[in-house]
Amino acid sequence: MRTSHKLATAAFGAAFLIPMGMSSAYAADGDVNANLAPIALNGVAGSGTAMVKVQGTMITVTMAATGLLADSPHAAHIHFGADARNECPVAADDASADGTLNTTEGGPAYGPIIVSLTKTGDTSAKSGLAVDRFAKGKSIKYSRGSVTVAPEVAKAIEAGQAVVVVHGVSYTDARKSAKSDLMPSLPASATDPAICGILVSAPSGGASTGAGGAVSSSQSTTLLGLGGAALIFAAGAGTLVARRVRG
Repeated sequence: MRTSHKLATAAFGAAFLIPMGMSSAYAADGDVNANLAPIALNGVAGSGTAMVKVQGTMITVTMAATGLLADSPHAAHIHFGADARNECPVAADDASADGTLNTTEGGPAYGPIIVSLTKTGDTSAKSGLAVDRFAKGKSIKYSRGSVTVAPEVAKAIEAGQAVVVVHGVSYTDARKSAKSDLMPSLPASATDPAICGILVSAPSGGASTGAGGAVSSSQSTTLLGLGGAALIFAAGAGTLVARRVRG
């Protein structure tokens, strides 16, 4: 993502141009964000955004979402798993073929909980169902800093391998009376996933794109092509300057 006077001049040109291009497109400053979109099959119309600032093993999380189940707490978490796909679940993850996706069925996609986005108290996976400490309502706003995580968790988040999931679905059919797959004392509507987004780094100075802000492969190819063009241009410019100096 960087002997004669001619070679020295060309090398300087390349070294100057390429880091500039790389910093604008790929610089990792510890900030990752996600566009939260409806989980497949669950009939949710909600949406939102989430941002996580990683500083060593400390994270700061801000999140806002709307279109959620009204008058209900919304458990929300950051997920990651070494064996997971680390993405949002799709319709094919409906293992029971009942036309909805519960939390367990989404597991292969987003992995286990690594941070519970509680408003107060513990933020570990142990608080995954602490419904009294999560944001509540049709629209939620969440902000919490100084959350300490394990080094491997911080690394996964900063590397764009973590997923934000907000739970709580408004069912109107037979699923409305179904029990949670995680805690039978709760209804499925309380724990089934509603919206989801992948946390990824946004290009410096630009908005994120796609689910969770992922840069598409075509965009990456274009950026790499521009980097290569810059390198060729720099080398050519260095040769031209060297010839003029000799002349």
